[in-house]
Amino acid sequence: GNADLARAVAPAKAEGLLEDLESVDTAAFTTAVAGARCWAICRHDSAFPKGLAQLGDSPHCLLVRGDPEFVLDPLGPDRLVTVVGARRATPYGLAVARSIAGEAAAAGLGVVSGMALGIDGAAHRGALDAGRSLAVLGSGAGRPYPGSHRKLFERLSLEGAVVTEFPPGAPPWRWSFPARNRIMAGLSRLTVVVEATTGSGSLITAEMAADAGREVGAVPGPVTSPQSAGSNELIANGAAVIRDGRDLIEGFAGFDLPSESDRSAKLTPAEIELMEVIGGRALALDSIVENTGLAVGEALEVLASLEMDGYVELGNTGGYSLTPLAGRLVRRMLAGKT
Repeated sequence: GNADLARAVAPAKAEGLLEDLESVDTAAFTTAVAGARCWAICRHDSAFPKGLAQLGDSPHCLLVRGDPEFVLDPLGPDRLVTVVGARRATPYGLAVARSIAGEAAAAGLGVVSGMALGIDGAAHRGALDAGRSLAVLGSGAGRPYPGSHRKLFERLSLEGAVVTEFPPGAPPWRWSFPARNRIMAGLSRLTVVVEATTGSGSLITAEMAADAGREVGAVPGPVTSPQSAGSNELIANGAAVIRDGRDLIEGFAGFDLPSESDRSAKLTPAEIELMEVIGGRALALDSIVENTGLAVGEALEVLASLEMDGYVELGNTGGYSLTPLAGRLVRRMLAGKT
């Protein structure tokens, strides 16, 4: 109970803490939650996320901004993967995080991360381009952290969900991030570390996942890169090797994921032709139009559809290229024609 806990943890301050607790205005709290455009769910609710309900130290409640069906639709651990990594990520790490998260989302998995700079942000964006993503905050409901990710926060709120156990307006504290990490680890069946230095917070998330009986994977990196020292160490200690999205998806054996043949069957002839024309290159729009015979408007429409499904991405130089998922599909389709 509250009284026993307060007197055991902080006996000198217990009475003051209990008085503060008694003075909490639950109506004002409810108003604050609504003002943050959030809704709340208690851990005793039957719809509370199954992965968190199984934790010994699950949060008392979650404050959520976003799609209730995504959070409450029973997205148990077998339908979620957590992708984390370094804030100061390398271009290699950012590309891998975005790619594997996109492939996971395209296969029907929800991708969980912490909305931090670096790997977290790349994973969220990759997942949102192909499916759904869920962010766990170390700050209060309705308060994106870091502030530079406000646009990502709004996109996650509209296309996925953002959750926290902290009240509206609460600032982030140093201890709130390890607390957030246990939620990320508990939600998912598999936690993947893309890049992490020795002693990184991402390794704390991996350790928490292992302690919760969940699987841990890591992306191998150059042995000379400090950003990969922690993730390489995880692999040396027995973590699953995650080289691409397919390795990640295979960690969900038994879950009914669409196969590559299922996904290719849903592509239109125009989409298939356009993907085959791009191949392993980055092509500008005029080259795509010239090689496909499509009008500019038609080509843009097909490209937009492929980009939304996670098959094509637009580079910084204006060229369109295939994602790793699309590259494998094209190779399989071409092999079937020969």
